[in-house]
Amino acid sequence: MEQGRSIVHFVNVGKTYDGERLIVDDLSLEIARGEFLTLLGPSGSGKTTTLMMLAGFETPTRGQILLNGQEINRLAPHRRGIGMVFQNYALFPHMTVAENLAFPLNVRALGKAEVEARVIRALDLVKLGGFAARRPAQLSGGQQQRIAVARALIFEPELVLMDEPLGALDKQLREGMQYEIRELHQRLGVTIVYVTHDQAEALTMSDRIAVFDQGKIQQLASPTELYEKPRTSFVANFVGDNNLMAAEVDTLRSDHLCSVVLEGGAKVIAVATDELMPGQKVMLSVRPERLRLDPDAGAGTSSRLKGVIEEIVYLGDHMRIFVRTANQVRFLIKAANKEPHHGLTKGGMLTFGWSAQDCRALPV
Repeated sequence: MEQGRSIVHFVNVGKTYDGERLIVDDLSLEIARGEFLTLLGPSGSGKTTTLMMLAGFETPTRGQILLNGQEINRLAPHRRGIGMVFQNYALFPHMTVAENLAFPLNVRALGKAEVEARVIRALDLVKLGGFAARRPAQLSGGQQQRIAVARALIFEPELVLMDEPLGALDKQLREGMQYEIRELHQRLGVTIVYVTHDQAEALTMSDRIAVFDQGKIQQLASPTELYEKPRTSFVANFVGDNNLMAAEVDTLRSDHLCSVVLEGGAKVIAVATDELMPGQKVMLSVRPERLRLDPDAGAGTSSRLKGVIEEIVYLGDHMRIFVRTANQVRFLIKAANKEPHHGLTKGGMLTFGWSAQDCRALPV
């Protein structure tokens, strides 16, 4: 990252509550000014604790957190100038929408005319211009979340933190809010650090995603790189649907490919994602949409397997086909419904395959 571009810098940050188990383990991370960074991971992975340390609600056990080059480890939350959006909205129920929005401005002792002008602009920003006199109880969940976002932005912070802000919304509202928050980010250029356990949400909204597990970042990359080029079996399995197979490296090739042997003896070709050695145990990863039902007709198909169809699920634009091979590996295949797939029946045999470039050999 270029000098001066980072707004936040975690330097060897650790956090423990009992003096033994590290919730966050030696975290070093730079967040670029103006980027949308998502902290993604399962419950207990350290992502929310990382956000809370940045917000000032938790204190690091060791290491430094820098904001614009200044250490903020001991700085009170209200003195950090950071906007915050919570899952439960955290709106004051006894205040009107306008009063909720004005609160962070009044705390900063802005003049009445400036406060009124900013409240109007903030309501227009989230497309709720006629809602100033309502109270939170008179708003839908989606409207309350828009007001929470507007309140976090109204004092024009450089940095906004969002902790699972869409978790309480239903699927349709959540997806709509994802695009609205992303649009606001692009329009305003504010830096957003966003916490979620929802992989699709992270892929939809982020410039970069940091995947957390056991207190460490397992991979930090763009959504495309994270999905297409996972570096570990955890990332491959956690981000999106995947087929994972235990295997052993047989031979290495000069084109970054390797021949591997599956349990049961079948040989396939895969991309070597690391410095691998013959005999090394690996986990193969191939996305279900990259599997082909008719590999003989597919250009570039290098690996083929056969199995019994256990289940076929129709989902409108595609089918999910579950196949079990002779060595008891269960595969998920996503097949687009652009044309009918004749002859597919539960209990029938199916030959399927994939290109070597779509299969990754990951160290275990």
